[in-house]
Order: sequence, then structure tokens, then C-alpha cells
Amino acid sequence: MKKPPPTPPKGGEKMSEEKSPLPLEGQGEALTFWDHLDVLRSSLIRMAVAVCVLAIAAFVMKDELFAIVLAPRSSDFVTYQLLGVESFQISLMNTGLTEQFMIHMRTAIYAGILLASPYILYELFRFVSPGLYQNERRYGLWIVGAAYVMFVVGTLINYFVIFPLTVRFLGTYQVSPDVANMLTLQSYIDTLLSMSLVMGVVFELPVVCGLLGRLGLITHQMMSAYRRHAVVAILIVAAIITPTTDVFTLFVVALPIYLLYELSIQIVRITKRN
Repeated sequence: MKKPPPTPPKGGEKMSEEKSPLPLEGQGEALTFWDHLDVLRSSLIRMAVAVCVLAIAAFVMKDELFAIVLAPRSSDFVTYQLLGVESFQISLMNTGLTEQFMIHMRTAIYAGILLASPYILYELFRFVSPGLYQNERRYGLWIVGAAYVMFVVGTLINYFVIFPLTVRFLGTYQVSPDVANMLTLQSYIDTLLSMSLVMGVVFELPVVCGLLGRLGLITHQMMSAYRRHAVVAILIVAAIITPTTDVFTLFVVALPIYLLYELSIQIVRITKRN
């Protein structure tokens, strides 16, 4: 007597086989909820250790760290040399007893997070990816990688272009020759870190638009039709990022954001076609 042919798997069963549940170390069985928490805790501990090690290294290398951080306050900075800016030097002062030490620690922690960010993203993706389908894993890798690259690009553009122009304008601006500028180290560091964070987030625009286009929430026709409105919004955002009355600085900030918007239109068009 012949055996009946095996029943083909249903659609839901076939899709479930595409997933690779996160196994226990040395075992092939799926994890329970508490096992997932243990794996997440281990990942968080490894990320924290990486950040601490790099932050300590940045803290120890104080001279090199603050040579980079404080470089835009002098006309010797590479951006000023390329633009042919006349010689100037902005002096910073400290007004608190523990302020310099706390700023040193905070800057070192920020540097540690920035340097450890590739490993942090790797650990997060390594934790999440076993629960994704193969195509989701591939798209997720592209999205995470693109978001990280765009954030780094935004931070670098802020450090080399936007922040130096802002510092030179605000640091040398005087309502009267009788009123001297006395800038604090705290305000300098706060402005640098906040502007770096804002520009890093702004440069995520192509990634966000590409994701929304993939979901069908926006189209390139819609973005092209609202281009004039986008230009007004970009100018407002640029004015908020650089609170100066210098038209040249405003243009320098608004131009890359507008180019990002045009790039987003092309990305949405390609995403929709695919």
C-alpha cells in the first residue's frame, strides 16, 4: 500500500520557516521571553562596555580631543583658510568651579558614543535580525546603514561648514566697540553638540522619505508639487539652526538641506518604480 504524498506546507507555515529564531548559545531551540531579555541584557552590557572604553580613551587623550573641538574658534581652521577669512581668535572663559571637568567628561562621553555607534548598531541589528524575514533583513540592513552614513555626513558638514561660520559671526559680532565678547566654554560646547545633533537628524531626510515612499505614504509627484512650500520650511529650519542675520551663512545652511530634499524626490521616484 502506497503512502499518501506529503501535504505541502501552507502559506503561513512556509513563511514561518523563513525566519531564523534566535537560538540559545550552543542550542538550536527557540528562546522564551525571559531568554530574549537575557540576550538583550548581554547586548546592552557589551554596548555599554564599548562606550565606556572609548569614552575613557577620549578622556585620557584630552589634548587631542579638545584640539579638534576648539579648532573652529581660530582662523587657522581649514574652513577659514579655504574661504580666505581674515585672522581672528575667539577667547573662551570658564565661570564655574567644576565646569571644565564636567565639560571634559561630557565631551568624552559624547565622543565615546559617536565612536562606538557602529558597534552599537551592529549589536542592535544582531539582536533584531533573527526575528526578520530574509527580505526584511536585507532592507533593514540598507536602512540602518544609510541612516548611519547620513547622520555622520550631517555631523561632519556641521563641524566643517555650518558651525565655524556661526561661531565666527556670533563670536566676533559687537553692537559697540566698547562692549567686548566674553564667551564661556559651556556655551561653545553646548552650541557645537546641539547643532551637530540637529544637522545629523536633518540629514536623515532622504532615508525617512525613502521609507515613506516604500510604504506608499508619499510620492515624488506630491513632493514636487509642494517644492515651494518645502523651500519656505527649509529657510525657517535654517534660520533656527543658525540664529544669525548673515545671509551668506543662512544660504550655506539652507543649500544642503534643499539638495537633500531634491535627493529625497529622486529616491522616492526610484523606490516607487521598483
